Amino acid sequence: MLGREVEMHPVLKAFICGSISGTCSTLLFQPLDLLKTRLQTLQPPAGGSGRVGMVTLLFRVVRTESLLGLWKGVSPSFARCIPGVGIYFSTLYTMKQNLLVDRSPTALESVFLGATARAISGICMLPVTVVKTRYESGRFGYRSVYAALKNIYQTEGARGMFSGLTATLLRDAPFSGIYLMFYTQTKKLTPQDQLDPVLMPLMNFGCGIFAGILASLTTQPADVIKTHMQLSPEKYCRTSQAIAFIYKNYKKWELESKLRAQRLAYCSKYLSTQTCFMFPTSE
Repeated sequence: MLGREVEMHPVLKAFICGSISGTCSTLLFQPLDLLKTRLQTLQPPAGGSGRVGMVTLLFRVVRTESLLGLWKGVSPSFARCIPGVGIYFSTLYTMKQNLLVDRSPTALESVFLGATARAISGICMLPVTVVKTRYESGRFGYRSVYAALKNIYQTEGARGMFSGLTATLLRDAPFSGIYLMFYTQTKKLTPQDQLDPVLMPLMNFGCGIFAGILASLTTQPADVIKTHMQLSPEKYCRTSQAIAFIYKNYKKWELESKLRAQRLAYCSKYLSTQTCFMFPTSE
């Protein structure tokens, strides 16, 4: 009896595996996320000129904040990703089991499944996402995640806790839906039966990179808007205000910074997402 295997519920298994994969991806790619946030929030120089590239910003962070400064915001990232990715995969598994009967999802069904699971996860973890963005910006001196949440609630109320909700959903839900669609459809096009099992992880990783690039291209503008709204909720009461402000005040200089941040977003998003999808329960 003692040697008998204990069966774990599939939903719980999906949650645990998702949480473990979220932990690994967060630890590995937090520096890219921090640099992306800093590039997105750079203020244009007074003369309207001057370029700050990724490498320049990297050395600036290391010089002023030490090497460990690249992992600033890792604690709220853990607090968000460990339960957040678990919620995503367990929700995705539950919807697949209830909506699909012994078949693979179509392209549109993949978009729906991915977007819905990510929307649920994103709404649940949005307060921690706000804290994460503020940690990474370097503009706030919160002592801990709990202290940050308490301070935001006391000074800004529930509105501050859920600042950037619309922009976050416009970024996360389409990203996950588009990613899952391209990932599943690309895998269907590859001759998996003819491939050496040793090469399967590499092939899956390639499919994930392709899907991540396409999904990031679609959702990057919403990522920029989300960052600005979460850093200055008192300035942007509506998403349209953030869009108008960014367009009016930053123009070409800001566009260059945003494009550099976009390249970092590609690296961070598709690498971290694919790290999560390499776990078997995500299929």
